[in-house]
Amino acid sequence: MALISFTLFRDNVLNLLAQLNLQSLKENYSELQIFFEDHPIKSSLIYVSIYILAAALSIPGAIILTIAGGAIFGLFWGTVLVSFSSTIGATVAFLITRYFFRNSVRARFGDKLKTINDGIKKDGAFYLLTLRLVPIFPFFAINVLMALTPIKTHTFYIASQIGMLLGTIIFVNAGTQLANLNSTGDILSANLVISLCIIGIFPIVAKLVSDLISRRRVYANWPKPKKFDYNIIVIGAGAAGLVSSYIGTAVNAKVAL
Repeated sequence: MALISFTLFRDNVLNLLAQLNLQSLKENYSELQIFFEDHPIKSSLIYVSIYILAAALSIPGAIILTIAGGAIFGLFWGTVLVSFSSTIGATVAFLITRYFFRNSVRARFGDKLKTINDGIKKDGAFYLLTLRLVPIFPFFAINVLMALTPIKTHTFYIASQIGMLLGTIIFVNAGTQLANLNSTGDILSANLVISLCIIGIFPIVAKLVSDLISRRRVYANWPKPKKFDYNIIVIGAGAAGLVSSYIGTAVNAKVAL
């Protein structure tokens, strides 16, 4: 019953947002700008509410809403509104999925969950940060799939807000030049996508370097011996340990059991 009600409500909101596109935004830009100048707080609250609702219900249209934020509110204020609205909406979608639709999502995307769970276990927030930075991964899919991982809500929120900030600035800035836009494809050129992908890989690389430095620091106080008493030390392992020790002895290695 909850799923049916949610779907009906989502469809109604979707029908309303379907009327929002680049062309309609251009046609109504002057009226929206005047309304913002006359009612800055009210218009900001309305915009934030619409954005959070769209993101929370996983309704397509985030790009157009982000562009609208730049067109109406300008680069700075538009970035602030979009950054918090998109992150709050994403977190609501994350929580809705985690507590109400976990089983249905797992049944549909079960084959993809192992890869994502492994990534979260290995790299934690850095994995989510990379997904947010790389523009080829859908915004809504990340929200839904991350809900089925062990990641904590506050970690999801922080990593999402940081990871989406660069893309937010790019699209909000594009919105400030609304008159020159003919499609959203004008914003994401091939070079820009490649650049964002490279930036997206950076958190994982940074974590690998950090882990390497940490390991070096741990072993820094333990100088490497110039000579070892044994070549192989076997601790437990049952029959496999005995076989390993036998092979080591056969090649004249010093073995300790």
